[in-house]
Amino acid sequence: MEKELIINSTPTEVEIALLEDGKLVELHYQKTNNNFTVGDIFLGRIKRLMPGLNAAFVDIGHKKDAFLHYTDLGPKLRSLAKYTNGTISGSINTHRLDQFKLEPEIVKTGKIDQVLAKRQQILVQVLKEPISTKGPRLSCEMTIPGRYLVLTPFTDIIAVSKKIANSEERKRLHALVESIKPKNFGVIVRTAAEGKKSADLHEELSFMMERWEDIFKQLHKAEAPIKLLSELDKTSSILRDLLTDSFNKIVVNDKDLYQNIKNYLYSISPDQVKIVSLHKSSNKPVFEVYGVTRQIKSSFGKTATMPSGAYLVIEHTEAMHVIDVNSGHKVGSASQDDAVLKVNMEAAEEIARQMRLRDIGGIIIIDFIDMKNLEHKKTLVQAMKQFMKKDRAQHTILPLSKFGLMQITRQRVRPEVKINTSEVCPTCNGTGKINASILVMDEIERDMNFILGSRLKSKLTLHVHPYVAAYLKQGFPSIRIKWFFEYYKWIAIRANSDFPLNKYSFFDENEDEIRLN
Repeated sequence: MEKELIINSTPTEVEIALLEDGKLVELHYQKTNNNFTVGDIFLGRIKRLMPGLNAAFVDIGHKKDAFLHYTDLGPKLRSLAKYTNGTISGSINTHRLDQFKLEPEIVKTGKIDQVLAKRQQILVQVLKEPISTKGPRLSCEMTIPGRYLVLTPFTDIIAVSKKIANSEERKRLHALVESIKPKNFGVIVRTAAEGKKSADLHEELSFMMERWEDIFKQLHKAEAPIKLLSELDKTSSILRDLLTDSFNKIVVNDKDLYQNIKNYLYSISPDQVKIVSLHKSSNKPVFEVYGVTRQIKSSFGKTATMPSGAYLVIEHTEAMHVIDVNSGHKVGSASQDDAVLKVNMEAAEEIARQMRLRDIGGIIIIDFIDMKNLEHKKTLVQAMKQFMKKDRAQHTILPLSKFGLMQITRQRVRPEVKINTSEVCPTCNGTGKINASILVMDEIERDMNFILGSRLKSKLTLHVHPYVAAYLKQGFPSIRIKWFFEYYKWIAIRANSDFPLNKYSFFDENEDEIRLN
């Protein structure tokens, strides 16, 4: 599979499109003034405790207080609070945890007001960006991600990605990480670490420890709210999480960003620096050249049409997303069951793409075309699981219900990507009303009188909608012949299918439009 990353940078935002085999599968936006990204670490202050919700509202500098639920505190909360207070006061003078004594874990079924106090300063990490009317959602389980590893302070756990199937490789990575990790730091080994050497992992672990040291230095005498660690910018974080050997092209239209990406790639994957190129054409935007704009226009909106002619209707409610699969006119009568399965399989692949592309989260209900064959139902569920394997968001897929509905839950981390693909009508300018079409002929003749009165020798060509052109030429004598006897000039008439019904334009012999206003 070929993967391409197309990056369009503007003064206010960066747009990132991920293409797989030429098909748009992910679209990311990052505004230059966005201060809250998943993974950012803050020193926050508890504003309110809500025992009824078993949660707290935390001030991290956002216009809406961030939400911290008891289940997101993590078992090591007391150790985190002790480290935070000790570092702020100066009683802890090193970022390393070799001599740090871990505190007892909090119980899973505890209450928020038993472990946190109002106005308490606490180290927190953004778990979800602000969505709709909600502020950011926080966690107290700190993670510092790298390309191969994720560092987790205050634990000693080593976890290896389940996607690394080879048991010998899993043992090797576990033993390797065990030998290099600092005391009281846990490590999660990511899929990208498979086959990597000790030096690569050790270098990344040292880099992550430097980031933890930066947090320690900023914490000294700090006053909440303050940001202590920024996650990588969107482009770099996508490269870190997605970059594999199958990437064959990264195109960017901004010279500074181009250089930054090259520098970042040089630090994590020097062999792939050559796949980065700078889009220099000033005639066409980079998204247009690589077909991204066209795919955005065709992929967003209420209806998504598939190559076979079948289509999806995607509806959003406050509680869930609902997707209806429609066959159009493609289901024949010769082999009804097979035809229905084929449409449903095509729809499943498109739905998996749409969920990634729009970043749809929460509960998704899919109404596939009814199937009676039990084996076909199992085939569809397995296919959906296969199509969603490439989706990085956590998700759960349930079998088809007795009503033929599929239920999916998908992790919601950031706001859904919504793009309005409809355009204002050029005829009515969005009002829904146009001038009376019966008056079009009067307006054409009035303008023609004026032009011929001021340009006696001009050769005129009239561009109109095809229906109007046919009306002017039909019959004998036609309206055009009547004009000839009245003005002693032959008016050339050209049908233009791009024109609305009541639009017309006059052109002179040089094909220059004659503007009357």
